[in-house]
Amino acid sequence: MKDVYPFTLFFAFIVIQRIGELMVAKSNEKWMKMQGALEFGGSHYRMIVLIHLLFFCSFLSEKVWFNHGLSTIWPEIIGIFFLTQVLRIWAIASLGRYWNTKIIVLPNAKIVRKGPYRWIKHPNYVVVTLELMMIPLLFNAYITTCLFTILNMIVLRIRIPEEERALITLTEYDQVFNNCERFFPKIVK
Repeated sequence: MKDVYPFTLFFAFIVIQRIGELMVAKSNEKWMKMQGALEFGGSHYRMIVLIHLLFFCSFLSEKVWFNHGLSTIWPEIIGIFFLTQVLRIWAIASLGRYWNTKIIVLPNAKIVRKGPYRWIKHPNYVVVTLELMMIPLLFNAYITTCLFTILNMIVLRIRIPEEERALITLTEYDQVFNNCERFFPKIVK
């Protein structure tokens, strides 16, 4: 298999990162629920978990079966990937104990409007969307890129409105984010 060493390192990094994030999310979930937080979106959360598991299976399978090499534009893709990781860490750090992979809302909690949340409502979803494209593109896994970009768009069309409804119902989310875009900052004229 071409580029087995870079692929193995990259794949292992992504898997270890996801496991670490799940551990942080579980700890945050436990803390939030002890504070009285409520969980929403359990039915679609299983779909998100399944899609992410299938993403890794598809990416690995496409690499093994088709044996595509490293992309010719790998430095640019790695650069974008690195920037997404900076944004990911910034978003998670900005939310602190409120960050989670599930929709868990603490009633009347103060809405976080710092870090990347100063400009957009959902920076972590921007990161995930870019990653689902960049990760497989790095190794020319075009089937995985296309399939999971579409699946992610479908699941976000369910997830984001449900998350925003929960936040609007239990917090002052609507007032705090009334002049903020979901994914891209407003360009001031």
